[in-house]
Formats: sequence, C-alpha cells, structure tokens
Amino acid sequence: MNDDIDLSALADDDLVVQMHQDLYDGLKEEIEQATRILLARGWTPYDVLTKALVEGMRIVGVDFRDGILFVPEVLMAANAMKAGMAILRPLLVETGAPKVGKMVIGTVKGDIHDIGKNLVCMMMEGAGFEVIDLGINTSVERYLDALEAHRPEILGMSALLTTTMPYMKVVIEAMKAKGIRHQHIVLVGGAPVNERFAEEIGADAYCRDASVAVETARRLITQGAARTA
Repeated sequence: MNDDIDLSALADDDLVVQMHQDLYDGLKEEIEQATRILLARGWTPYDVLTKALVEGMRIVGVDFRDGILFVPEVLMAANAMKAGMAILRPLLVETGAPKVGKMVIGTVKGDIHDIGKNLVCMMMEGAGFEVIDLGINTSVERYLDALEAHRPEILGMSALLTTTMPYMKVVIEAMKAKGIRHQHIVLVGGAPVNERFAEEIGADAYCRDASVAVETARRLITQGAARTA
C-alpha cells in the first residue's frame, strides 16, 4: 500500500484520478479503500463504477491495446478492479443500476485454454458488462442453454488450437437452426483466429485481444440499439 497518499484527504475529483492510477498499478487495497470513501461521501454505486472503475480500466485497456501494458499487468489491474466491484455489486443490484450489456462466453469444446478468455471476462466486467463465463471445453448444448437462460446481447467464443476453431462454426450453425442467430452478437477470438475466419463462419467480429473485445462489444451494441430505435 502506498503510505504517502492519504486517500481520505483527497477531494472527490482528485480521488477519482488517484483511483485510475491505482487501478493502473494494480493496487487492490487502495481501490477497496477509495471505493468505500466515495460511497461514504454519498456517491451512487453506479457513479463509482463508471467514473472511477470503468474509466480506469478503459485507460488500462488503451495501453494494453497499444502494447504499453502486458497481460500480467492487466491481470493485476483487473484483480484490483474486481475488489472494487465486490463492494459495488450488491449495491448495484439493490439500486437497479443499468448495465452496458450482457455477455455469455466460453472456450469451445475440445479446448482447455482460458487465460485470454479470462482476461476478456475481467475487462468486459470492468467496462460495466454482466459476464456469464461458461469456462473451458464448452459444448454447443451448453452455449445454447446459456443463451436461452441468460438472453445476452453477446456470445463470445475463444479457441487457442487450430483443431478446435471449426467448433465455433458448429455453434453458429446450431444458433441458425434454432432461429436465434439474429438475436445475439457473436464475437470470436484466440491466437489462431483472424478476421477472415470470423467472416467465413458467420461471426459478427473477430477480437484480437480483450481491449478490442470491449470496444467492439460497445460499438455493436450501440449500433444494434440505434437500428431498433
């Protein structure tokens, strides 16, 4: 913990800026303390989430995208963010604060790699999305069951093996057969995946990393809302 800064002595605006820096540095205890300070000062849970945590993780995401930060540092930042979220989540439920959107995500059947997927989960949650993580080795039946149970705007699929990539198309074809493909934005990613493959299997977008996943999800949800308005 940084003993040089008395968080409680900072004005609100300065405290929020400090939270952005502490998130960037992965300082979990400072984020917990600052979150409680803002709540005690009368901030709504939603304002703490969006102005302090989400904005802080947006800055982390930009530097991750640009190659300034790397996976270990982003994982530390996401862990600090989750500490703040643990305080806010029950309060957000009580106040009925709006969510940016909902995402179901899993690593496809036959694949047990999850570091990239886990990073996407944390970054999406840090951006204000509700995330349902199906874990690894996810079958088409589990994807379809989760879509029906949670009705998310977004389905995310990850694969790290060239041998498991084709399973993404199996899931999309099953969604088509069930008549629900048009109801969900499908994002795909993983080391062997690329834009051309995403187009070939009928996904909405390929996301090369967690930061791009957040940006793409926000953009496509906004476009969808605009189309239905």
